[in-house]
Amino acid sequence: MKIGVPKEIKDNEFRVAAVPSGVRVLVDSGHMVYVEKGAGEGSRISDDEYRDAGATVLGDASDVYGRADLIVKVKEPLSGEFRFLHDGLMIFTFFHLAANQRLASMLLRSGCTAIAYETLETDDGRRPVLTPMSEVAGKLAVHVGAHYLQKPHGGGGVLLGGVPGTGSGAVTIIGAGAVGFNAARVAAALGADVTVLNKSVARLRYIEDIFGGSVNTVISNAYNIERAVRGCDLLIGAVHITGTRPPALVTREMVSTMKKGSVIVDVSVDQGGCVESIHPTTHTTPTYDVDGVVHYAVSNMPGAVPETSTFALTNATIPYIAAIADLGLKSAVAKDPALARAVNIHKGRVTHPGVAVSIKKDFSPLSF
Repeated sequence: MKIGVPKEIKDNEFRVAAVPSGVRVLVDSGHMVYVEKGAGEGSRISDDEYRDAGATVLGDASDVYGRADLIVKVKEPLSGEFRFLHDGLMIFTFFHLAANQRLASMLLRSGCTAIAYETLETDDGRRPVLTPMSEVAGKLAVHVGAHYLQKPHGGGGVLLGGVPGTGSGAVTIIGAGAVGFNAARVAAALGADVTVLNKSVARLRYIEDIFGGSVNTVISNAYNIERAVRGCDLLIGAVHITGTRPPALVTREMVSTMKKGSVIVDVSVDQGGCVESIHPTTHTTPTYDVDGVVHYAVSNMPGAVPETSTFALTNATIPYIAAIADLGLKSAVAKDPALARAVNIHKGRVTHPGVAVSIKKDFSPLSF
C-alpha cells in the first residue's frame, strides 16, 4: 500500500502523523511511504531521518495526496486540502465531524473514506488513539488556566496553589475521563482546591480512591454544576461522547455568574464544547472575553507540545496503520471491531451512528 504523510497546516500545529520508527515498520512490510518535505520539522524530525527509515520525501502536499492510497494526518483536512479529496482515498486522522458539518459534506461528496482517531473504540469502551492526546490536553489545561489567571494575561490574579495564609485557587473539572483525570492530577499537585463532576458514581469512586482527600467528587447535574461553576477560578470542560457533540452543560447564564477574571478552558471544544459561550480559537488568538471571564478554546491544544504529542500519538496509531496497510481496510475492520468503529464515512455514506445524528444524516452500516 502507498501511505502518505502530509505536513499539517492547522494554525500552529507542529505534530506529524508518523515518525521514522513507524515508517520503518511499514517499509519493512513492503509498503511505500511518502512524506511531505518539512512535515516533521515541528517535532524536531528531519527529512533525512525519514529518508534513512525508507520513506520518499516529496516536495508538496499535492504530490503526497496524489500518490497515496492512505493518508495519515494529525488534524482534519482544512479548506486548502479539500481539492485533494477523491473517490477511493482513505484518510486516518482526528476528524471531530460532529462539530464540522462543512467538512462532513465535503467528505461525503468526494467518495473518500474517513477513519477517525476519536471514534476508534474497543468493546470495553477504551479509546486507544484518543486517550494519549486527552492525557496531554488534560495536563495542558491546568498549565494554560494557571497562565491566564495571571493579571497581565487577563485573569483575576490567582495562584492556583496559593501560599500559607491565602488559600488555594478553586478548579472545577466537568468530566472524569482521560482529560478530567489528568487535569485533576496536575491541579491537585499544584495545591489547588479541585472539584471533579461526573455522571458515574463508579467513576467518581475511582477518582476518590486514586486521589483520596486531595480532590472533591460531586455527581454531575444542573444544580451541582451551577454551584461549582459559580465558585471556581478555573473551569475545565472535559466532556466527551464518542462521535457526538457534548451537551452545553455550562449555560450562558452560569458563565455570567462566574467571578470576573476567572478562566474557562474547554478541552471538548473540538467536538463542539460543553460550555454554551464557547467557540473554537487558535494558538495565534487563543482567548476571548465573555462577561469578564477568559475563554480559552484552542481545538488542537496538544500541538503546542509536539515532541511529546507526536510520539504519544504515533505510538498509538502505528498498529492500526500497519493493519490497514497489511490487510486492506475491509479485512482490517473485519478483524478489529474497534477499527470498524473508527470509519465515520465510506463511499458517500455516514457509517458511524453518533456522527450521523450530529450532522443530521442517515446512518448506513459499514459495508464494502
